[in-house]
Amino acid sequence: MKRNELMTRDDIWNVVIDILSEADFPTENKVLNEIYMVFQYYSELESGGHESLLTWFTEYIEEVGISAYLKEIVESLEEIGAYDYAVIVNTYGKEMWKLFVALENSKIEEKQFYTVIEKADNAYNKLDGKLEELLVVYFVEIHKELIEG
Repeated sequence: MKRNELMTRDDIWNVVIDILSEADFPTENKVLNEIYMVFQYYSELESGGHESLLTWFTEYIEEVGISAYLKEIVESLEEIGAYDYAVIVNTYGKEMWKLFVALENSKIEEKQFYTVIEKADNAYNKLDGKLEELLVVYFVEIHKELIEG
């Protein structure tokens, strides 16, 4: 689909998601990487919460380190104006990862991990879906950078 064929926000949403689904993360495109990070954050939180997010990005986090990953995702969230979500990541991110790894290595009980996951998920849910609207606005703003004319 070409830029001039996009008529609605839904069209733009769908095209950007198609582009993201075809991308091999990380890419050479900074904007695409930012969008990918935020969209995966949104998708995983909507489908399975923070545990799902950690599971989805495990390999990447192990490759770059938790501090670099958290920095990337916070910067990506802030880029689209999702400051409340960035606070959640900053508040719980390192602890969730530390407990995730400990649980994977059978060094803690599940309850310890899920107590923190529940706090982070509850904070996310209290924001009542604002992230989706921020994503739509951002997709509309940047879609021309991703689509050929």
